[in-house]
Amino acid sequence: MVAINKFLKRLFDIVSSGIAIIILIPLWIIIAIAIKKDSKGPIFFKQGRRTTNGKVFHMYKFRSMIVDAEKMGAGLFNYKDDPRVTKVGKFLRKSSLDELPQLFNIFFGDMSVVGPRPCVTYELGDFETLNKKYKKRFQVKAGLTGLAQVKGRNDISWDEKVTYDNQYVDGFKKYGIILDIKILFDSVIKVFKKENIYENKADESLDDIEAAKLAEEEIIRIAHLPD
Repeated sequence: MVAINKFLKRLFDIVSSGIAIIILIPLWIIIAIAIKKDSKGPIFFKQGRRTTNGKVFHMYKFRSMIVDAEKMGAGLFNYKDDPRVTKVGKFLRKSSLDELPQLFNIFFGDMSVVGPRPCVTYELGDFETLNKKYKKRFQVKAGLTGLAQVKGRNDISWDEKVTYDNQYVDGFKKYGIILDIKILFDSVIKVFKKENIYENKADESLDDIEAAKLAEEEIIRIAHLPD
């Protein structure tokens, strides 16, 4: 049964992403022109992420920030009114259109339509020393959307996201592609509601840089707590 579920999942990924890539060609062109007119830099943003068993791949997005944004300010964190986000980028993020290039990641097998969101290579610290809870989410392929995105997106902590990711790992073994279709449907509704786009600060008195540093240290600490 597990083998059948994996086969159906991969088949669904190939067919759905392939159709979407072709149908959305006019939208690709419009977004590309808008990005180039809005700010200097490439159309696409490429970043190292982790998928099944911690394997590193290059994930693609439409660029929504200024060039080298992750090396400035709040780094990987995106709080409300982030000055690094471009004008066009704000719209792309609110509508989740910045994620569309991941359809190619899905088509070529780096990602799945549904699964835990792929973390940046260094986001959780050293992969090899992650505790069992945080490593479990890497048992399945990273996804464009997932249970954690449906439940809270950026409005919940990393630890809560991992809990939901692990629930998905167990749920897929039981329900297979049916669970993926339900999560995908719920995700579409979530996108239209445009909820929980920005991350929350643990302490609102902190500026973006201080809040990001504190959050990063806490995420890595919890991810490496003893089992």
